[in-house]
Amino acid sequence: MVIELRNEKETAILVGCQLNQLDDFRFNYSMDELASLTETAQAEVLVRTSQKRDRVHPSTYIGKGKVEELVQLEEELEPDLIIFNDELSPSQIRNLSEKLQARIIDRTQLILDIFAQRAQTREGKLQVELAQLEYLLPRLVGQGTSLSRLGGGIGTRGPGETKLESDRRHIRRRIDEIKNQLETIVHHRERYRERRKRNHTFQIAIVGYTNAGKSTLFNRLTAAGIYEENQLFATLDPTTRKYVLPCGYNVLLTDTVGFIQDLPTTLVAAFRSTLEEVKEADFILHVVDSGNPDYFNHQKTVQRLLEELEVSGTPMLTVYNKQDIQHPDFVPTTNQSLAMSALRPEDLRKLGMTLEHYMKQQMEHYDVMLPAHEGKLLATLKAETIIDFIRFSEERNVYACQGHVHRDHPVFSQLREYHK
Repeated sequence: MVIELRNEKETAILVGCQLNQLDDFRFNYSMDELASLTETAQAEVLVRTSQKRDRVHPSTYIGKGKVEELVQLEEELEPDLIIFNDELSPSQIRNLSEKLQARIIDRTQLILDIFAQRAQTREGKLQVELAQLEYLLPRLVGQGTSLSRLGGGIGTRGPGETKLESDRRHIRRRIDEIKNQLETIVHHRERYRERRKRNHTFQIAIVGYTNAGKSTLFNRLTAAGIYEENQLFATLDPTTRKYVLPCGYNVLLTDTVGFIQDLPTTLVAAFRSTLEEVKEADFILHVVDSGNPDYFNHQKTVQRLLEELEVSGTPMLTVYNKQDIQHPDFVPTTNQSLAMSALRPEDLRKLGMTLEHYMKQQMEHYDVMLPAHEGKLLATLKAETIIDFIRFSEERNVYACQGHVHRDHPVFSQLREYHK
């Protein structure tokens, strides 16, 4: 006899608290985003419920009457999870767990769970585990014996599957181990970055709100073949590939993890080493989904996080992506921008030419006459500088070359003796 095992989705009730300073549009969008996060975590949303309050209830997040209403809703729908739209304090989780039968998950735990599913590299997995452990540490009281059992389902992936003991010393010891391992990986990446700098390779980082289309753009420009999907946090681990501009100049392009409103502080801290790729970039491509009704706040969220990373001074081009499904109310908010669709080849070429234009502004112009025997120097110019014009003169047996080069590139000093 063959028994078919069906992997049924967990079911969830979503709970939000709308404070007075938050208008209906912003609150509803936040709840929509929570529903998208829930679906990304492979759960089915049964119903949403919310309450307007002056401030969050210190003991139960929502008011006592709303908690009673939630108890009745739980009896009727029998969900596996009740997911709250903000980060809950340890006491709020404990008090709610006493009244409700389903597992209590907050927005932070939900995001951490998605990251636990998506991490592919050793570094990514370690960073997620570190963030989860630092989240769990102050919440051990009130979790009962659940932490010492094998986990299964949303909010228990990652370290929950490694028989987490409810012993603070054990968790702190594991946190120290992970930090030491991450330090080794960070040093390894730093050596890579130093090598790239020695090779004077121009580095461009792609940043943006989650699901803005960064990975789609990255794949179209580099043929990298990394995972792309219309869902939140499709990319977690940074990927760097060579990208050849229309003029033939080679740059390094890095795809990074997407940002989100209320990104858990533990995650920002854990992924700081990954985000160092952004800090080391010579240029930033900020991708914005112009088809999203909340594009403006997405843009502000990313800009705020870039300020936290202290990279707001790095030259940047804002790419308003998904022009083919642009929202009717969309209005660009910066002049240094380009509206395009990553799915249109002509737009990709236009992006490459726009990048060339802005890169030239950071470089020095050269106009030289190279003797024909300087073949090695000419090859360096073609590969490591932006060439605007090149022509061979048979009469004088020289190459007339014009272009742009980084001032700190070794070839810049070599060119001085050949200037017209």
